[in-house]
Amino acid sequence: MNAGERKTAVITGAAGGIGRALAAGYAGEGFAVALIDKDEDGLRETGNMVEAAGGNVYVRKVDLTDPDQIAAGFRDIRDVCGRVDVLINNAGLGAWKSPYELSVEEWDYVIHTNLRGTFLCSREAAAVMRAQGGGAIVNIASTRAFMSEPNSEAYAASKGGIVALTHALAVSLGPDGITVNCISPGWIETGDYGKLRPEDHAQHPAGRVGKPDDIVRACLYLTDSRNRFVTGTNITVDGGMTRKMIYLE
Repeated sequence: MNAGERKTAVITGAAGGIGRALAAGYAGEGFAVALIDKDEDGLRETGNMVEAAGGNVYVRKVDLTDPDQIAAGFRDIRDVCGRVDVLINNAGLGAWKSPYELSVEEWDYVIHTNLRGTFLCSREAAAVMRAQGGGAIVNIASTRAFMSEPNSEAYAASKGGIVALTHALAVSLGPDGITVNCISPGWIETGDYGKLRPEDHAQHPAGRVGKPDDIVRACLYLTDSRNRFVTGTNITVDGGMTRKMIYLE
């Protein structure tokens, strides 16, 4: 990669799904993209896709449970790309087990990846952004920060923490010209959209299940320098589901 003075967007969890769509979206807007994931094969596939479309890309395998790998990764991104203008903290995972059976190790793995990883990546990116005069951070949380299904304790706690971390960072980093916002996706289908059932779409007030591009467009809005008055907020992108009262009929 030879990014020069081109703006750079760093995207975690870029090996597939929403992260892959974000990589394509920001490259399409003229950003150099630095992609982070622990899935080396998926990361390579995303990088090849961006390059094939004419994008400028740098990939780095990083395990977000390892603070040293995070710090080293951002040092390399700074050295290779020259700057960090946007960080999308997209990486995340869950452990769907009964709270009676969930081990401490499984709990820690989810919290360290989703919540601690988001904090550490934000801190590393913010140090670069401060030195260059500002930037924008978007954290991907979930509607599961506000409503739950059974056996989602670790995931829900991590995503709720990300929402709170967002407004705390927005206040702390605002004087450095850095905006920090959050997006809480609902059902975003990253598999075969054509295999969804009519009832999957119909249950959404918006009339359809979400797509990764719905999240990409929200991120592009929050990281547009013209929208710097928006900071410390959470945008729910869920087709209206968290505002729908559901009773058995």
